[in-house]
Amino acid sequence: MFKFETSLLFMMILGIGLTLTAGDLAAQTPLTTERVASGLMRPLHVTAPPKDLDRIFVVEQTGLIKIIEAGAVLPTPFIDLSGKASQSGNERGLLGLAFHPDYANNGYFYVNYTRASDHATVVERYTVSAGNPDIADPASGTIVLGPISQPYPNHNGGNIAFGLDGKLYIGMGDGGSGGDPECRAQHGDTLLGKMLRINDDGSIPADNPFVGNPSVLDEVWAIGLRNPWRFSFDSLTGDLYIGDVGQSAIEEIDYQPGTSTGGENYGWKVMEGSSCFSTQNCNPEVPPCNDPRLLLPIYEYTHSSGRCSVTAGFVYRGCAIPDLQGTYFFADYCTSEVFSFRYDGQTLSEFQDRTAELAPSSGSINLISSFGTDADGEIYIVSQGFGSNGGEIYKIVADLPSAFEDLGFAKSGTGGVEPLLEVCGTMGTGGTAKLRLRNALPSAKTAVVISLSENPSPLFGGILVPSQPAFKTFIAFTDADGIFEKPFNGGRGPRDVFVQVLVEDSGATQGVAFSNAIKAVLQP
Repeated sequence: MFKFETSLLFMMILGIGLTLTAGDLAAQTPLTTERVASGLMRPLHVTAPPKDLDRIFVVEQTGLIKIIEAGAVLPTPFIDLSGKASQSGNERGLLGLAFHPDYANNGYFYVNYTRASDHATVVERYTVSAGNPDIADPASGTIVLGPISQPYPNHNGGNIAFGLDGKLYIGMGDGGSGGDPECRAQHGDTLLGKMLRINDDGSIPADNPFVGNPSVLDEVWAIGLRNPWRFSFDSLTGDLYIGDVGQSAIEEIDYQPGTSTGGENYGWKVMEGSSCFSTQNCNPEVPPCNDPRLLLPIYEYTHSSGRCSVTAGFVYRGCAIPDLQGTYFFADYCTSEVFSFRYDGQTLSEFQDRTAELAPSSGSINLISSFGTDADGEIYIVSQGFGSNGGEIYKIVADLPSAFEDLGFAKSGTGGVEPLLEVCGTMGTGGTAKLRLRNALPSAKTAVVISLSENPSPLFGGILVPSQPAFKTFIAFTDADGIFEKPFNGGRGPRDVFVQVLVEDSGATQGVAFSNAIKAVLQP
């Protein structure tokens, strides 16, 4: 039980006074980018383990995985696979990284690379080292898929990702050359030109769509892909967005709803986008052009104005820019143009060219090889770049002044640990923010105080108490990992709001520790 004045606790639980409600939706937030890393060697992916709020991991095609923490690239790689990954060819090398959904407990992560010895595709599982979370165990590698022979040096695919179903999905190119000369993407006896789906141990899920079909390999989830270089799942709905790189005329974004049971045929090489391409060397049972069994892309564009290769991105599900929720971002590799749209499963809307808006204040984003997200769902752009800066990572951010001020006033808990309050989102009119508490004891009871005024004499040297009974509170429990989040709906401004958290801690003075206080400026 908190050891502070009963009357104060009673008022906090009742939530006397302030009620903050959402107003009309604000105008769309202007965007920009900020550079978070440079000097990288052929970066092509950014990701983070679930709930790891401090780090992002960058894949370099040459075989290294590096960690960015506190705005700096750590000097020691997370893992060095340069001896295993092929260094020849523009589309070979270390191509993909995915963290297990339960990485916090099992330490598993997965890589996709073109093997140096024979240029075959291999998907391998590794484990983080026991003593250092920033270093993986290089001896822990276990192959979960492959080797898959690659007949040509291009179209290796390489992206891997876990779906909301907990299965690992692997994008495989058609084997290369040009025009899929052996029609591999349409033939079920090869894993090339397919989306694959396996369990986390490499076994085959019993509900894969072609299990028991003698004409199609059991690992296959969907067919008819040329080179699904990048794909991603909507972290809210499970919808799958695939950027399939075109041949010589059309780039496309393919879509699979989260409710799908698999088995889709995305058309290549019978069709390139919505246009007929070729059935040369295809088996007689392969559907003809414009057959309804061949799914058309939800968006396509031609090789005009220098465009040449689609780089698929992500649906925004972060918390920092609430009005961006549900917006899908993608780019063209050659022109470095960035676009976005919304898709509801039936209709594509709000298509925008974001290139000028996302141009950084200094430098430039060039050769966009990938997008990525952190554990919060914020989106990053991977620029292979050129010149002295090398490869760079940029984060998409709101082009607005900060609405928050950290006032400090923390009072440590047991062992000197200071509970850390963070705010992600918009506490303005129509906005919604996440109030996140870190460094609290697991399962500790917490009280969040939201006040309209700042007391110049903090109670117990740590808390900002309202000078009048006008505040709103709630009681919550932390998750097992010591992090809790609660939504906060912004009210009509302008006004200042002060937020602080009291954390139950029997080892602290008065039995409670106080987080830092946040001052939020609500604007109308």
